[in-house]
Amino acid sequence: VYIMGYSAGGDGVYQLAPRLADRLAAAAMMAGHPNETQPDGLRNLPFTLHMGANDGSYNRNKKAAEWKTMLAELHEKDPGGYVNFVKIHPGKGHWMNLEDRVAVPWMAKYTRISTPDLVVWKQDDVTHNRFYWLAVHDDFKQARALVRVKHDNQTFTIEHSDVAELRLRVNDDMIDFSKKVTVLHDSKVLFKGMLARQSSTLQKTFEERHDPSAVYSAEIIVSVPKE
Repeated sequence: VYIMGYSAGGDGVYQLAPRLADRLAAAAMMAGHPNETQPDGLRNLPFTLHMGANDGSYNRNKKAAEWKTMLAELHEKDPGGYVNFVKIHPGKGHWMNLEDRVAVPWMAKYTRISTPDLVVWKQDDVTHNRFYWLAVHDDFKQARALVRVKHDNQTFTIEHSDVAELRLRVNDDMIDFSKKVTVLHDSKVLFKGMLARQSSTLQKTFEERHDPSAVYSAEIIVSVPKE
């Protein structure tokens, strides 16, 4: 599934792509305005942005230039993520005369990443309770909260969490159920033990989205100390 939008539709892509990154293969934003949205959640979603250099209404062109810089910096710090293609089209205004059509073949190169090795979850003002293999109970949903968790074989490392409780979900594509799983935070062990596949977790995660690629068979709930 790909998402793209132009003008007000571009506003929507700015908003929706970071929130729905775990459901998409790639996203294209044309001639929109991001408002308060930040690109952190795009770590595993290829994102292309197209803007006319002369599209100055609401400072759309300036915002696009800011996002170009932010995405470049994020990718430089994390070369395994934040794949992006930003094009500011010289001499063009709000209408780019179809020069932005290059976004379509660019997006088509990518398929959805369902179980990435690093999840960066940045909540917006509209919150949700799951993102890739991370989840939170409704009681812990928090606007603007940032969570970063790395997965490496049998180990999960919580690099940052603004929420006090996290749920880490796993399936056979992610771990070996015959070995112990460890969850770390600030070099401290929050969980270490064996996991068992649970039919209730399979059913719950399937019913949440009816998406076979987003189904998990076990869940770890950890309390995260304040940083």
